[in-house]
Amino acid sequence: MSLPVCLYDTTLRDGAQGKGISFSPAGKLQVAKLLDTFGIDLIEGGYAASNPKDVAFFEDVKSLELKHARIAAFGSTRRAKIRPSEDQGCKALIQADTPVCTIFGKSWTLHVEEVLRTTREENLAMIADTVDWLCQQGREVVYDAEHFFDGYRADPDYALATLAAARDAGASVLVLCDTNGGVLPHEIFRFTQEVKAALGCPVGIHAHNDSGCGVANSLEAIRAGADHVQGTINGYGERCGNADLVPVMANLAFKMNRGFSSELQLEKLTELSRSIDEIANQRPNPKLPYIGEHAFAHKAGMHVDGVRKNASSFEHVPPDAVGNGRHILISELSGSSNVLMKILDMGVQVDKSSPEVREVLNELERLEKDGYEFEGADASFYMLVQKVLKNHRSFFDVVGYRIINEYREGEQDHLAEASVKILVDGETEYTVAEGDGPVAALDLALRKALARFFPVIAEVKLTDFRVRILDPEHSTLAKTRVLIESTDGKRTWNTTGVSENLIDASWEALVESVEYKLFLEESSQD
Repeated sequence: MSLPVCLYDTTLRDGAQGKGISFSPAGKLQVAKLLDTFGIDLIEGGYAASNPKDVAFFEDVKSLELKHARIAAFGSTRRAKIRPSEDQGCKALIQADTPVCTIFGKSWTLHVEEVLRTTREENLAMIADTVDWLCQQGREVVYDAEHFFDGYRADPDYALATLAAARDAGASVLVLCDTNGGVLPHEIFRFTQEVKAALGCPVGIHAHNDSGCGVANSLEAIRAGADHVQGTINGYGERCGNADLVPVMANLAFKMNRGFSSELQLEKLTELSRSIDEIANQRPNPKLPYIGEHAFAHKAGMHVDGVRKNASSFEHVPPDAVGNGRHILISELSGSSNVLMKILDMGVQVDKSSPEVREVLNELERLEKDGYEFEGADASFYMLVQKVLKNHRSFFDVVGYRIINEYREGEQDHLAEASVKILVDGETEYTVAEGDGPVAALDLALRKALARFFPVIAEVKLTDFRVRILDPEHSTLAKTRVLIESTDGKRTWNTTGVSENLIDASWEALVESVEYKLFLEESSQD
């Protein structure tokens, strides 16, 4: 029987080396808690001799009551001709006071001779001495064989000798690293198989994604006998990133029937991914396998009809198995199956042959001819359906609005002032608000006007604003499509507006955003 796969997460170390990725000290602790709760075995907290933030993490993480995960500090072998006990990097590993130390060493003769500028014999001694010394200090040692596959291609005997040096000195697992990310899956499988046959000890894989094969390479190494896999959540990492642990874990569980040393909360996989994106201040990638917004999105009418009859016809796993959901996309290309499923998803019971379904489709086609697009604006489609089904009522009427852009000479910032007049149940409300731009000012003025009548509007915040020019050949007369993302802290929704005037298009999307919130609140009280 196959051994359980050990999951080793390096989001906080290797992942943090990716462009635009940075974790605050508090954020690092949050990530560690999330990974532990999910069921990750080893969490690499940072480079022990790197920076004060990582040093602080190793101290602060001791206060966390981790249920399962163990923390690893990362470092390198001793420097040439220096004993581990005198090497600052080695001493920093001990000072980190973690149960596991992960060290990397050189497997490729090119690096030994041209980067370290030492002898092959000294490199073997550096590996063995460091592993042995750390073990004597009571640490479990994970050995990362840097550039292993390149080194094995160049000189297989020497690359194996570096692994043997770490094994014989007491390393618990030898991790084969595709540091440049350029090795292909068939090579990963063959080389890993040969290493297992030659050394007969636990082997792991650390893949990068420079050739787009990070996940595939990780799976192939495990298929060849590795039982330890390293990666990052969402594939964060230097250059093109590390192997993404999210699809690695899902594929191991759902496709390869591999077990883990703890019971993973796979139904929270989407939540884990998006929570860590939030902490790292990254926008979720909608195209990620399993957990992306598009992972279970269906647009072709034939596909939608198939999913309606039997979900497995066009879905390789149930969306809720990973905490995701199905999305039926609506456009002028949609058939009645798309519209029907979308309406049913909204909780409205209608029959496929119902005239309302055809009416929604006709209205959809008309609006998309005018430049509207509802694929990314579910809330606008929701409101469209309510209007067609005569379920929509206007919560307020817009009497008018006005924008003043103010520019002051010598000041870099422009100030926008918006005034909004609305009518609610026969009562007029007039408000004025200032913002950094016209859309921000309109947003603030509208919510300020509504707050007295609908206090829940205070929960709504505009989180994203996107503009697309639909027919640029018409220059300043071109139509503009605006997509606005809003949230109330619990839900996020998108609305759209189209006009030849950017402000009018933005206003349309803003009004529909708050109407959607009010409609949801009213529906929840019925």
